[in-house]
Amino acid sequence: MPHTLFISDLHLDADRPNGMAAFRHFVATIASEADALYILGDLFEYWAGDDDIYDPFHAQVIGALHELATLDTKVFLLHGNRDLLMGKVLTHACRATLLNDPTLLDLYGTRTLISHGDTLCTDDVEYQKFRAQVHDAEFQESFLAQPLAARKAHIEQLRQQSTIEKQNKDSAIMDVSDDAVDALLRKYRYPRLIHGHTHRPDRHEHIVDGHRCERWVLGDWYQHGSALRCDVQGCRVLEF
Repeated sequence: MPHTLFISDLHLDADRPNGMAAFRHFVATIASEADALYILGDLFEYWAGDDDIYDPFHAQVIGALHELATLDTKVFLLHGNRDLLMGKVLTHACRATLLNDPTLLDLYGTRTLISHGDTLCTDDVEYQKFRAQVHDAEFQESFLAQPLAARKAHIEQLRQQSTIEKQNKDSAIMDVSDDAVDALLRKYRYPRLIHGHTHRPDRHEHIVDGHRCERWVLGDWYQHGSALRCDVQGCRVLEF
């Protein structure tokens, strides 16, 4: 049956070879059978800029996606909070299409909205301030003007700082806000919603203005691989 796959939060990194092994397995045996693969952010643990495509590990990831595209599985990317600097050079190398966040799809007759999901975590005020800063075009231009090694060192420092800060945060504020979800569903006229970011895989139902809306949260790939498979009959989770 024709179907489409959605994944998010793989956080692929050379220090986690099991994650890359799962990704290769997924591309070769599962994704190659799909009409399309949508990667909803955080494909990489971090992305310091498109001039890093020649890193040997990154080249493996890019090569796997390029090969998948040659097998007639369309590949689409969304920026995540870890790889928001993905650009045209990377997407061209992967033979992928970079989409805006959010993007509305017609998925086998069901209107489906896709997003990375971090914009919905509005209770985490400090994170939203940081997100606004790093998404600023002038900030990104200034950051990308630095040498690659300096950018990587700065990102590593931010990762360590983020780990410390998360330990002192209430886990509830790092989840999506129901009000933010409802507002987004209302804005796009009550579609199905698929997102990642929170690492809390589940299926939720929202009643918005009398409309029942389905929300799927994608899982991360730290312990095992997972994907959401959607076809004309609906969606279901695959784990491997």
